Amino acid sequence: MVHEDALRAQLTDDPNNEEAFGALAEIVRRRAAEDPDLEDPLRDSEEIAESKQRDADLAVWALAEELAGHPRGWYPLIELGRLSLADDPEGAVRRLSTAAERDPEGRALAEGLAILRDAGMPVEALGLGVGHWRVREHSPVVGKHLVLAALEADRAFEARQHLRALDMHPDTKAVKPLRDELEKAIVASEQASPK
Repeated sequence: MVHEDALRAQLTDDPNNEEAFGALAEIVRRRAAEDPDLEDPLRDSEEIAESKQRDADLAVWALAEELAGHPRGWYPLIELGRLSLADDPEGAVRRLSTAAERDPEGRALAEGLAILRDAGMPVEALGLGVGHWRVREHSPVVGKHLVLAALEADRAFEARQHLRALDMHPDTKAVKPLRDELEKAIVASEQASPK
């Protein structure tokens, strides 16, 4: 309990402390999965496992929702977006958008784009990214996700535009390897698509 209180105190100070959030989420997941009411002998083991997973996700949801009320809290919104994606894709995109608005460095935006791309939603990723990307202020990883999302949406021309925008980023050293990697991906996509 002392460890849990210390984690909660850290998250009160910094709701975006991913390490503390992950550790506390693991505690609440474990506690939810250990619920003795789930051990019903009339339920099959698959149903019990699904119920434990659902209860664990709900416990993390409650934790994230509690922390998302902090005006600077973007990481809890990322978690809420991730948890709600399957059941409420529009709500998930709204949460990811709010997270992106709260993070001036672009980490939340990059994470949100990665979540949407992993879920096979490149068009939604493009909408989120185009609406929030500030190329000179955000991590170049945001640009990488935008280029890849455009390619996944079969929009090679748009991918090239995002790649050109990356040239405006002040950290040319960080952009160069990304630029080379993304240029190859665009060329491969253009060669693979029918003319």
